[in-house]
Amino acid sequence: MMGKKKVCFAASSGGHFEQISMLKPLMDEYDSIVVTEATEYKASIKGKRMYYLHQVNRKEWTLPVWMITNAFKSLVLVVKEKPDVIITTGVLAMIPLCLIAKLFGKKLVYIESFAKIYSPTETGKFLYKFADRFYVQWKSMKKFYPNAIYLGGIY
Repeated sequence: MMGKKKVCFAASSGGHFEQISMLKPLMDEYDSIVVTEATEYKASIKGKRMYYLHQVNRKEWTLPVWMITNAFKSLVLVVKEKPDVIITTGVLAMIPLCLIAKLFGKKLVYIESFAKIYSPTETGKFLYKFADRFYVQWKSMKKFYPNAIYLGGIY
């Protein structure tokens, strides 16, 4: 008998994490883990196993070091937890996790940020070609992501 699908919900800190948190009812339907950035805030979702990647800033010279660090942490996470699906709202720190999961044949679901109404995120533009499902929260974003699915906002 097949067990419940394991789903990894992944988002950077701040607003992206708040958006992924809105999917808590969906998290409760599956064997779920949550991945976010390690910050002073120490974001968590009650009742869910949490994993923390290093916070990444694309304007800092340490970017390559932290992306490689996050890639190794993501590899360990994917091998240990064996998620079937990654659902992410981005951004930069989550890219290694998404790509490693795809290398392992996992499904990737990307939800473009609610804050993006008239222009795409850099992470969204990059992961669009890898995503098995790509959701936008505004109809206006379909011009940037023609194959995206619009279902409205998750708020």
